[in-house]
Amino acid sequence: MMLKSRAGKQAWRRRSPAGAVRKAQPPGSVAVAPVVSVVIPVVNERRTIAQVIRQAFAVHRNTEVIVVANGTTDGSGKIAESLGARVLYYPEPLGHDVGRSIGAKEAKGSIVLFTDGDIVISFKDMVPLVKAVENGVDIALNSYLGPVDKMSVHGVVLAKHALNIALSRPELKGASMTAIPHALSRKALEAIGHEHLAVPPKAQAVGICRGLDVRAVHYIDVGRTNRIRRRRQGGDPLEGLIVGDHLEALEWYVRATSERGKKPDLTRVREIVR
Repeated sequence: MMLKSRAGKQAWRRRSPAGAVRKAQPPGSVAVAPVVSVVIPVVNERRTIAQVIRQAFAVHRNTEVIVVANGTTDGSGKIAESLGARVLYYPEPLGHDVGRSIGAKEAKGSIVLFTDGDIVISFKDMVPLVKAVENGVDIALNSYLGPVDKMSVHGVVLAKHALNIALSRPELKGASMTAIPHALSRKALEAIGHEHLAVPPKAQAVGICRGLDVRAVHYIDVGRTNRIRRRRQGGDPLEGLIVGDHLEALEWYVRATSERGKKPDLTRVREIVR
C-alpha cells in the first residue's frame, strides 16, 4: 500500500472526509459497544486481508474491525464485509495514515488498535498492546526499532530516534506511531485528535507534550515484511515522506513549547550577539 504525498495529506486535512460508503455489519454481529476497535487501511490486499481480519477479531472478545478500503479494486472490501468487518469505501487511495485517521474517527471502542491490511500479525502479538492500554497506558507502541546495527542507518530509523530524543523521551529509542501495530486509549484519541493521526510522528509529539503515558510495550518484528516490499519497489520510495513527517512533528513541538523545544541553552549567552 502506498502512502499519499504530503500535499495529499494536507489537502485531506483541509476538507472533511465525506462521501465514504459505510457498510453495516451483517446480522448476528455484536450490537453492544465494542471494547476494542481495530482499524485497518486497505488498498488491494486480497491476498492477506482475510487472515489480518481473523487475527484482529481475536484480540478481544468484544471487538469491532473497521476497514478503510481506499482506492481498492480487487474485492478486498467485499472479503472484509463477508468476515464481519465494517467497511468504509473511498474511491481514491488515501494511504495508511489518512486511512487510520478516518477509521479512528469512526471507532466506538475504548481502545483503538491500528494495523495494516498487507501484514499478517498474530493476535498473540497484538494482545499485549491491548492489555497495556487496559492497564492504564495511553499509547502502547511496538518496541521494534528498525535496523540500527549498521554504518549507514535508514533515514526513517534515524528520524524516529531523533524525534524521541527531542521530545525528552530517549528511552523510547525508535519506537514510533509510524510503525504498526500500536494502540491508543480513548483518552489519548481525544487528547490528540483523530486528524493528527494523518501524520503519526506529529500525533506522537502531541501525545507526549500533553502528558499522555506513552510506552513501548511489546516487540513485533515488522521489518522483515517491509524489507521484502522495498526490494520489490526498488528502494524505499516513502523515506523522504516519512522523514518529512518527523520534521513536521518537530516544528509542531517547537511551536507548542519554545524555540529550543524546552532544551536548556547550557553555557551559551546569546544576548551578547543580539
